[in-house]
Amino acid sequence: MNPLLFPVKEMSLFSKWLSTSTVQGLCRELRLAVPWGHIAAKAWGSPDGWPVLCLHGWADNANSFDRLIPLLPENYYYVAPDFPGHGMSSHRPPGIAYYIPEYVSDVRRIAEGLNWNRFSILGHSLGGNVGGMFCSVFPEMVDKLIVLDGFGYFPSDSNTPQDRLKIAINGLLKLEKEQGSPRVYTPDAALKRLLQGNKSITDESGKILLKRGTTEAHGGLVFARDLRINLLTPTKLTIDQFLEFQKNITAEVLLILAKDGPWKDGKWSPDQPPYSLLLEGYRKVSKQFLLAKVEGSHHVHLNDPERVAGLVGDFLKTDVVSKL
Repeated sequence: MNPLLFPVKEMSLFSKWLSTSTVQGLCRELRLAVPWGHIAAKAWGSPDGWPVLCLHGWADNANSFDRLIPLLPENYYYVAPDFPGHGMSSHRPPGIAYYIPEYVSDVRRIAEGLNWNRFSILGHSLGGNVGGMFCSVFPEMVDKLIVLDGFGYFPSDSNTPQDRLKIAINGLLKLEKEQGSPRVYTPDAALKRLLQGNKSITDESGKILLKRGTTEAHGGLVFARDLRINLLTPTKLTIDQFLEFQKNITAEVLLILAKDGPWKDGKWSPDQPPYSLLLEGYRKVSKQFLLAKVEGSHHVHLNDPERVAGLVGDFLKTDVVSKL
């Protein structure tokens, strides 16, 4: 399975409006075949460089890395896919929802499609959680894991397993019954809607995400993402289960937390369980572990990429990172 290159189409009026954002760096578009369609991706650099897989967060798309990757070392090959149901990738088949294990499987498919046997992972939020799980299941394939504003795992909330499963099943059936034609927005209204649902991105960042996260329909824009990505995951691992997964990691690990991200909330504090337990777990199992905190919001890598670029670049380049 080889990636297919395809040209970028001429910009429409709406795309030109969205392109008022300045994005530096040249990239190519890729499409990887999967049984239900394709996974779209963007690639920067030469395929001869060391491969880095860049995994975006929930409801985002590959454009999440548009402003960061041009600031990173040039002798790497960066590939940022759209997760299924996001951006320009195909939606999953009818009746199927979006859960972490499936995303982990997607990463394995992407690696095989790119003929990658070993690579680094750079993941934001959901992408970092998928990356952490992938490193646990396929440790021999990943040399470095970099998580942007996350911990690589997201332990279970207060819902009981029975409640989660019930909510997830009912939610999927309800959505299938109610889902109609997608709503059409003007470009300004689409940006407003995106910003309402995501307080951590700026207007500029919103436009960058909308370029890849919308399609044109009847004189307006329609969000491309599959509404099923909003559904509750039916099963979620506990902290003890995650710690067992974590023991299998052999990759060097860098966690970058945004000071104004969700982790500043006491509920998700890195100084309190369960996340303090995950940090201690990394210190025990990873031969190279680094935790850094930067000023900014949950999307600091997109809003203010220069605040994380040096940390990411140095971690990719060095073979020795001080263990905290």
